[in-house]
Amino acid sequence: MVPAPVGQWEHFPHRADMGVRGYGATLAEAFAAAAEGLTAVVVEPSEVRPLEKMKFACSAPDPEFLLYDFMNSIVYEMAVGGRLFSRFRVHIDGDDLQAEAWGERVDVGRHQPAVEIKGATFTQLAVGRSDDGRWFAQCVLDI
Repeated sequence: MVPAPVGQWEHFPHRADMGVRGYGATLAEAFAAAAEGLTAVVVEPSEVRPLEKMKFACSAPDPEFLLYDFMNSIVYEMAVGGRLFSRFRVHIDGDDLQAEAWGERVDVGRHQPAVEIKGATFTQLAVGRSDDGRWFAQCVLDI
């Protein structure tokens, strides 16, 4: 079963690059929302059909590095595997992240990708709670 979107995401400007910030009731939801925001830099996520499921696993000593590794794992699969993702389910247990992503191979004619993401950066990398109590996860993407 493909999960419904659980969090919100937004882009924020950063010179020639693009910032992405995900929000959620839990840390995992914020990570999933940030991942969807990553897709939205390239293409409208609703245009990506959830035909294939992929699994991602990362481990890092703190939430910021975990987000950095997770986002770069997605970027790698997009670039090397030629895939786009529209839905994410994330589970975080301490330093370990397990995620599932649903999407499809890029169809340039149908998806019309706007840019190619080179990778997540340490610029403005942050994970925490916003003033309203929701979790947020953000970073700047090198495009």
